[in-house]
Amino acid sequence: MSIDRKAAIAAYKERKTIAGIFVVRCPASGQAWVGQASNLETIQNRIWFSLRQGSHICRNLQAAWNAHGEAGLTFGECERLDDEETAYVRNALLKERLLHWRAELNAEAI
Repeated sequence: MSIDRKAAIAAYKERKTIAGIFVVRCPASGQAWVGQASNLETIQNRIWFSLRQGSHICRNLQAAWNAHGEAGLTFGECERLDDEETAYVRNALLKERLLHWRAELNAEAI
């Protein structure tokens, strides 16, 4: 294995993840879904993959995807959380902010 590859792998493992709250919207139907993620940079890819497979656990979101397709949904970040030292504090804060954004956007939870 080359030194550049080892350095790239080490950098990948040490990267900081950004936790936060996100929203998926369907402008055609006016629906919105809010969720929490420990890594905002990868969550859209995960959601879109499960929707493409027809296996997303949120039936209403899957129905909107089936009706309007990928182009009919948008993804956005609501809030990024500051880096917390403990997972417990981060998870508690994520739950609190998820409830806030669900109420604010009148959205379902993902």
